[in-house]
Amino acid sequence: MSAGTAFRLVQPLLTVLPRFHSPVTFNNYAHFHSSSAGASATVVSRKQKMAAKLSPEERKGTIDPLLQQGWSMVKDRDAIYKEYMFKDFNQAFGFMTRIALLADKMDHHPEWFNVYNKVQVTLSSHDVNGLSNRDVKLANFMEKASKSME
Repeated sequence: MSAGTAFRLVQPLLTVLPRFHSPVTFNNYAHFHSSSAGASATVVSRKQKMAAKLSPEERKGTIDPLLQQGWSMVKDRDAIYKEYMFKDFNQAFGFMTRIALLADKMDHHPEWFNVYNKVQVTLSSHDVNGLSNRDVKLANFMEKASKSME
């Protein structure tokens, strides 16, 4: 897709987005810049290392320890789930911020929901339609992060 095509596809969005003064990432495929001089879009390619779905043998060594730490398998889906409870909203939001920094570096973002001091997390790798080592890495990091906040 050319940059011109990408811009035409997202141009309607630019009229409702705030004026950005630095590049932002949108869908990992296009970078947008908007200022008083106008808006532009550039298509970029990101070479991602493809994750592999965990094998039954890998699951025993990686998922089973997480299940012992309070994670559970999601019904009718190859995903894991955990609910974290914190002292207050600031602690919950601090936890989410720490996770967000690693998740963004990994380009692997959790499905999560937050209300006050509760954070509900579901992890699954959409590109393999199931659990991968990225989910395990992120879940283990969440465990360490949550314990450091106690």
